[in-house]
Amino acid sequence: MPHSWFWDNEPPPGEKPMSAIKDVAVIIGSLRKESWSRKLALSMFGLASESLKFEIVEISEVGLYNADLEESPPAGRTVFRERIMRADAVLFVTPEYNRSVPGVLKNAIDVGSRPSKDSAWFGKPGGVVSVTPGALGAMAANHQLRQALVGVNVAAMPGPECYIAGVAALFDENGRLNESTQQFLTKFMTAFEAWITANPVR
Repeated sequence: MPHSWFWDNEPPPGEKPMSAIKDVAVIIGSLRKESWSRKLALSMFGLASESLKFEIVEISEVGLYNADLEESPPAGRTVFRERIMRADAVLFVTPEYNRSVPGVLKNAIDVGSRPSKDSAWFGKPGGVVSVTPGALGAMAANHQLRQALVGVNVAAMPGPECYIAGVAALFDENGRLNESTQQFLTKFMTAFEAWITANPVR
């Protein structure tokens, strides 16, 4: 039976979460309205504490990165960058395409990172979740995304790592995640909050 597959490490020790609400920008790596990544992200929001406020930041209108447009950027690029800049943290939930990060997601990272002296990502804490109906948990996309985040100075939480496999079998007919997956993702979100608290935007 398909199931979620991940390294089930204990959350790293951290201080008790601060009472201030943290603004988390959520980036979905798929443009499909009914994508499994989006469905999983929406379910995860309800598993986190009220100290985290989540907002999905759409990447469909940012446009392809072109350095020639940096001085007069299109509106979609400006809106995206300004929203990321306001966030206290970023959470990426992504599928894997052809053993790699979806092109639209990598493009959004590039758009947010330029000009380099004014990168929208710089110094933010982040989290990575990879999702697939297949058996390997989209591990290649997860690790390639982490590599790109190093390049834009996002401090991605090292663990617990989150690779969700067999995702189509994890939801019931009412769209509710099964209990074991909820338990793991609750632990992930608790660790993510502790990571944000311990690694505020620099």
